[in-house]
Amino acid sequence: MGIGVSTCVRNGDTIRAMLTRRAFLAASAAPMVWSQTSRPGGPRNVLFIAVDDLNDWIGCMGGHPQTKTPNLDRLAAQGVLFTNAHCAAPLCNPSRAALMTGIRPTTSGVYENNQPFRQSPIVKDAVTLPSHLRAHGYRAIGAGKIYHGSYPDPRSWDDYWPSQIRNQPPSPVPPVLPANGVPGSGNLDWGPVDNPEEEMGDHGVATWTINQLSRKVTEPLFLACGIYRPHLPWYVPKKYFDLFPLSSIELPSVNENDLEDVPPIAQQIATRQGDHKRITSAGRWREAVQGYLASIAFADAQIGRVLRALETGPNARDFHVVLWSDHGWHLGEKLHWRKFALWEEATHNVLMMASPGVTRPGGRCTRGVNLLDVYPTLTEVLGVPKPAAVEGESLVRFLKNPTAPKSTPTLTTYGRGNHSLRDERWRYTRYKDGTEELYDHQSDPLEWKNLASEARHAPVKQRMAGFLPKSEAAESPVARGNGNEGGGEPTAL
Repeated sequence: MGIGVSTCVRNGDTIRAMLTRRAFLAASAAPMVWSQTSRPGGPRNVLFIAVDDLNDWIGCMGGHPQTKTPNLDRLAAQGVLFTNAHCAAPLCNPSRAALMTGIRPTTSGVYENNQPFRQSPIVKDAVTLPSHLRAHGYRAIGAGKIYHGSYPDPRSWDDYWPSQIRNQPPSPVPPVLPANGVPGSGNLDWGPVDNPEEEMGDHGVATWTINQLSRKVTEPLFLACGIYRPHLPWYVPKKYFDLFPLSSIELPSVNENDLEDVPPIAQQIATRQGDHKRITSAGRWREAVQGYLASIAFADAQIGRVLRALETGPNARDFHVVLWSDHGWHLGEKLHWRKFALWEEATHNVLMMASPGVTRPGGRCTRGVNLLDVYPTLTEVLGVPKPAAVEGESLVRFLKNPTAPKSTPTLTTYGRGNHSLRDERWRYTRYKDGTEELYDHQSDPLEWKNLASEARHAPVKQRMAGFLPKSEAAESPVARGNGNEGGGEPTAL
């Protein structure tokens, strides 16, 4: 059952903090071998793990009390977990393009899923993170989804599985579709598959990565592992659904009047696909939450396989491990589903880094940081010069000291003209029509009360607005087709 409005206001933050502490302490009790045996000067190789559409529903972040992510939690406990990390854009293609090029959407013009960054007149020749490392003596190889699936980037890699053109291996689907029994839901579908786990695409990605880690690395290596789940549709083996009995599923806390104090443009963003009404009218909300939790557990299991291979292999002390998700995900919060929004559930992503010789076990950084910062962080850690075009900010000071100060908020852009800024306390959003939202996470972690119209908060808005982009690139050319994996994904208003 969902927590009632009055109960959540009193206890929501306390419950989440309690669950987060418990999960983190439990994970800290199981140290990884490699984190205890770092070589002098730190490692030179990178294991770069991406997880698609993963929000904060992992144990160490406390986003949902029933989630089962022992491997993610254990990795987080071995380095620094960025608990307030956000994406450059709340949809796959521009988020990943920004991370991999180090260039924000307002500079590149890549705002949507149907805009390949190699077609942008501004960043068509951008030097991606793996390309830059290759120019400095690294071998760059990978498997699965690192770039947006519709637009792989062969020039970034020395080798890729299953191929340079098709980065994502196929997975089995249920025999009858839609598996959830909700007509018109498109790729927002879920259900168990009876196939062996070994037939799942993500299992193949993990196996390929494990094979690379089983060999002694003799030259600097950038090894990417892109896990597709929990991206839609949520089709994973039945044993993962069985981990979450339907009768006990807890729903997200939702205020049914949540959209009354947001601007019309935000109301359209929340409701235009009709997902919430369709799913709740069909009585399938708990089933959807079950499907998402099952997909997260499946992804965690594949990540665990990879991490165990690193721990027990010949390179145990020679890798920096970076794990990130490309954005968050709504499951009814703000009466909205999917990403494609500028609220916390959509912009908040997973980011953690375990770096022998750099990080200490158990670090938790609450500063507002961005996926754009991954590129310059890795170049500094590896001792490689940062390209002049890269706009992110290195996070190395937080790897060494997670409580180091930071005075600037982090920026997320959804479509040209719509921006949200987040620091440790506030979220300030301004849409292209000038309308605004302001939330105080100190008293309102679920963003239920828009304070933008209150005069007493004008100084906060003014300070935050000072960090909005001063200019915005024109929209980059679009590709043929919609660029949306599975279809049904909207462009920004």
